[in-house]
Amino acid sequence: MVEHAPQPRTSALQVVGRATRSLLELPPSPGPRTWIALRAALSVSLPFGALTLLGHPEIGLQTAAGAFVALYFAGMGAAERGKVLPFVATALIACAALGALLAPWPILLAVGLVLVTIGASMLCFAYRVGPPGSVFFALTFGLSANITAVVDGERLNSPVTLLLAVSGGAFFAYLLALAPLLRKAERARPARELSELLPGPWLGAGEQELIARVAVVAVLGTAVSVLWIDPHRAYWTVTAGVAVVGLVAGRRHAIGRGLHRTVGTLIGAGVYLAIAPLGRIPLLLVLLLGVLQFAVESVVVRNYALALVFITPLVLLITGAATSGGDLWGSALERFLDTAVGVAIAMLTALIHRRSAPRAYR
Repeated sequence: MVEHAPQPRTSALQVVGRATRSLLELPPSPGPRTWIALRAALSVSLPFGALTLLGHPEIGLQTAAGAFVALYFAGMGAAERGKVLPFVATALIACAALGALLAPWPILLAVGLVLVTIGASMLCFAYRVGPPGSVFFALTFGLSANITAVVDGERLNSPVTLLLAVSGGAFFAYLLALAPLLRKAERARPARELSELLPGPWLGAGEQELIARVAVVAVLGTAVSVLWIDPHRAYWTVTAGVAVVGLVAGRRHAIGRGLHRTVGTLIGAGVYLAIAPLGRIPLLLVLLLGVLQFAVESVVVRNYALALVFITPLVLLITGAATSGGDLWGSALERFLDTAVGVAIAMLTALIHRRSAPRAYR
């Protein structure tokens, strides 16, 4: 659904002032989040914990990408989620497969990142997928490429094992989504048809603008990373930018999201440095990932910067443990640099916005 209400004109100083004040605001949640947060935390921690106890923590970590399924359509009833989540899971697994396939070739990997980001955004907007949008499809692509990267002529991890792990994580997240159907009251809830849950494909003016901005972020973010930073980190630059573009077409929204993303990532990098030594103990890492995921889903609809304080160490712990990364300071600084570049590009794309253009759905 597209909102056609015009935005009142405000000065740049007012916009920045409001965005800065919002960093310290924690408005009430629009709805209950405890079960949503618990479901997301269990989707990450239970498969990882089980495989850790079985002596395969490295495989357990790889299931985390599949657990992203739990983040989609979180407010729907179990029966409705049962209809739509298989599409999300299939898309995430396909992104993981493509990332692993292209990992040995940086240029092809860069092209793949651009195509996955734009393609996922088009599908998410066309079928009204809603939050968190296309971010996790591009993130899964990049994570999979890094986890299965080629170093000294050998893969860090087997692509086949990765795909099995991602598929297993997605399947477990799907089962958790269906778990409420064990209750009679949940089974009695009416469920809409799939055509209502995923209406489309259709793109309005607001959605078209957002896709254009995502395309700019994907192309420029990837190019900057490949040419001047590190091609294997391009996925973080791009996902940071896509997250800032978000689901609302408007300059004020981009400025606010950009500020929240930058501040939240900076603080989150500090949190990562503080807790990373604990992550070297496998069972403690399981606990940390579950707690961080629970915290993210508890606050993400109330304060985006605060959510990034937890998202940043969550992703850094997963990538660091999966790739045996040892330079904690280097990883934290790299993540902040990548975020700053992605945020800057995304905020510049707000210039594409026409004040008379309708805003896309929230």
